[in-house]
Amino acid sequence: MTHATTSRRDLIKLVGMGAGAAALPFGVGGNAEATTAAPVALPAGRPVPYRVGKWLPSDQAVLDRWLEDQIRAVDANPVPLRPVVQEFKELIESDPEIYMFFHQMFAQLPRGSQFEDDPTGNPQVRDYGLMLKLINSILTTAPAFNKTGLVGFPINAILDWPMGTSGGFAAFLNDKVNARLKRILDEWGRFLSSPNSCYVLDDDPTSGWFGRDAQAAMPDFVKEFQCDPAKVYNGFTSWDDFFTRQFRDGLRPVASPGNDGIIVNACESAPFRIAEDVKLSDRFWIKAQPYSLRHMFADDPVCEEFVGGTIYQAFLSAFSYHRWHSPVSGTIVKKTVIDGSYYSETPAVGFDPAAPNDSQGYITEVAARALVQIQADDPRIGLMGFLAIGMAEVSTCDVTVTVGQHVKKGDEIGMFHFGGSTHCLIFRPELKLAFDLHGQKPGLDSENIKINDVIARVR
Repeated sequence: MTHATTSRRDLIKLVGMGAGAAALPFGVGGNAEATTAAPVALPAGRPVPYRVGKWLPSDQAVLDRWLEDQIRAVDANPVPLRPVVQEFKELIESDPEIYMFFHQMFAQLPRGSQFEDDPTGNPQVRDYGLMLKLINSILTTAPAFNKTGLVGFPINAILDWPMGTSGGFAAFLNDKVNARLKRILDEWGRFLSSPNSCYVLDDDPTSGWFGRDAQAAMPDFVKEFQCDPAKVYNGFTSWDDFFTRQFRDGLRPVASPGNDGIIVNACESAPFRIAEDVKLSDRFWIKAQPYSLRHMFADDPVCEEFVGGTIYQAFLSAFSYHRWHSPVSGTIVKKTVIDGSYYSETPAVGFDPAAPNDSQGYITEVAARALVQIQADDPRIGLMGFLAIGMAEVSTCDVTVTVGQHVKKGDEIGMFHFGGSTHCLIFRPELKLAFDLHGQKPGLDSENIKINDVIARVR
């Protein structure tokens, strides 16, 4: 395993706290009785109905009804677990530590009565057995449109509350658990890449991606994206084909193509944070979620060149364009796909109703991600990094450039499959930048800046 994997294991020992004030049951000899006796309290006054990026419904009631419907369906119509889900079940039941974690994460949930309600008093995923049945049912479904938001992260919705417990924190950093989750997500990805996933690309008024409500939400879709309305499903061959759709030629021109000192937006994304004087190692799991270069780079020695430098992070929404473009002209010197977590959120945010959106800084160090290093043509910029971070189901980071390839500013370098996520631009300390966020402040309520538009200028 990589050093980064070891670091995730060390993180469990280092944090020493769970969501809220609960103690973590980590390490050999963890006391299961002590941790299950005191469920975690939901932070007082925390707003619930927010789903940053529109991956989950903005209306909490919509998500509650969706989950209740899923629970009712799998309870009423039991079916055998698919092989990849059965493998996950066998892992949970055969590994004593994992077995403990998957019991604790449900026992630690605050609720009115055991195995009935979630922290908001609504029907709850009661145990890992029901969790597995729900995941099993997801693997042959594609996300439908919903004007209040969409359940584009259905597994995330199933795990939303358990992943905020101390047991969940331990479980979803476990290497064996993440290896099984990757197999499950790969299986779902194969379905989403198949023609069978096209059924939601219809004109149903409320749930179809080319229906009345979807057209109202995306009125310029046909003008903006490459498609053919004369063909069935507008010419798309699968859900993934639809979600990795491309803009029509000329729609996203590159800002100042002849000026290498202008850095452009690498994704159609909303600014989340700008951090300066970034450290080699830092306590990235705490409330402020500082960046820790050694962990972001999976211990690649090149990370030392960026100590004291600047990081710009931005996130993609469900309706975003999901391909990545080079922010500078230069040569690809290295590309690395890093295995990591899929459903880990920092304990510092407590129960995040839009998990792991409030943990976007934290997941840059632990989540599945891809790092592309670019030697910019402009010597003032020099070596820079583009880091694409998978979030929950959106864990497939597909780098489409090769080492040694020269790219022009605005050229495609890769994409997220099955949705969108978050990304970082990483700059060396010698580089002084003036960022242009187009009149807004970075944060979870910011709006998308167009891809290929100016994002920073070399000072």
